Amino acid sequence: MNTHVSPLLQPSLSEQNVPAAVSAAAAAPATATVIKLLQHIEGGSVRLCLPNGQSTILGSGPERANLMVTNERVFRRTLAEGDIGFAESWIDGDWHSDELAELLTLLAQNRTQLARAVHGSWLPVLWHRLRHLLRRNTHAGAKRNILAHYDLGNAFYRLWLDESMSYSAALFGENPDLSLAAAQRKKYLRVLELLNPKPGDAILEIGCGWGGFAEIATTEFGCIVHGITLSPSQLAWSRERATRECFSATAKFSLLDYRDVKDQYEHIVSIEMFEAVGEQFWPSYFSQLERCLKPGGRAVVQTITIANDRFKAYRRGTDFIQRHIFPGGMLPSPAEFERRVASTNLQVKAASAFGIDYARTLAQWHQNFEAAWPQISAQGFDERFRRLWRFYLAYCEAGFRSGATDVYHYLLERSEPTRK
Repeated sequence: MNTHVSPLLQPSLSEQNVPAAVSAAAAAPATATVIKLLQHIEGGSVRLCLPNGQSTILGSGPERANLMVTNERVFRRTLAEGDIGFAESWIDGDWHSDELAELLTLLAQNRTQLARAVHGSWLPVLWHRLRHLLRRNTHAGAKRNILAHYDLGNAFYRLWLDESMSYSAALFGENPDLSLAAAQRKKYLRVLELLNPKPGDAILEIGCGWGGFAEIATTEFGCIVHGITLSPSQLAWSRERATRECFSATAKFSLLDYRDVKDQYEHIVSIEMFEAVGEQFWPSYFSQLERCLKPGGRAVVQTITIANDRFKAYRRGTDFIQRHIFPGGMLPSPAEFERRVASTNLQVKAASAFGIDYARTLAQWHQNFEAAWPQISAQGFDERFRRLWRFYLAYCEAGFRSGATDVYHYLLERSEPTRK
């Protein structure tokens, strides 16, 4: 899974509802500026609590979340570094919230009002952008970037993912009460329904994770699956799973970059791998899909997207996810994804979005992560790691709830060769 959203804290001050004690505490320019920004929130309000014990409600509408500040440097860092500074201040313990996902959702919904704090000042932002550009997904860079996230250990992911070990959006559809495992299974069945494979069809899965899709495709649909990954931990788990669940005869797993695949297949599946490709390599990705699909073959790409009206600004910057979670990553907008497909012999046959389902998935992961923290901590992960991951999961949930990001199933088909 790979996702981006910048939920943060633009000006114009009206001193209404700001107690004198809070105004005094806000004498520091950065604190005063952020209070001005927060006063213009719409669709809800935030209770801001300052280190001096004073608090005030900022925004309009019912109170939706609190923002409890323990160190006012959070305001300076946010104005200087945008959402990255805000996130890193959370990780450092400079602020906390009892409703983290709700707070980030409200801030994301007020992105226009809070634009100054979202984007930060030019010098720190330029530094983060340069660091991101140095993490390009060349062959070596892609492997290094994947290892940075996915090789935290199978034991770690096993503690809070569902039993299918699926680390991508589940599909709840019209039944939000489905268990996470059932919703993940529904997602895989939807992908296979779109492909409509025949028994014996060969499927290439680019980014096979821990083998959840391959198990269903082989055991229930009679397909032959070649799953590829850059994660040695995922590779070992998938191979052991295939042996344990008796589908090793029809599933092969390889440590292989998608650019190095030589064979052709009836179908290709790519579930939340496209986000890790990087914009520079999007042409290579689509060329490889086209080359590896037999004429008339179908591919399903499940990818997270950034809203069309935000793509231009997003591609110029670097956000918290790119900095701390998925180095080298880049989201397409729906329009940009379809534009890139149009430059190939692939055609978009269907597209469906299910972003609210991803919000539910992330909320469940966050709950599972917190419940499993004693066991996670016992593996050697510290409190700073915990705060990083809590922010990551809540930040992504906020993106989908606010509509800043979405997730799509794209059905692509390779055109048949023209007969002369």
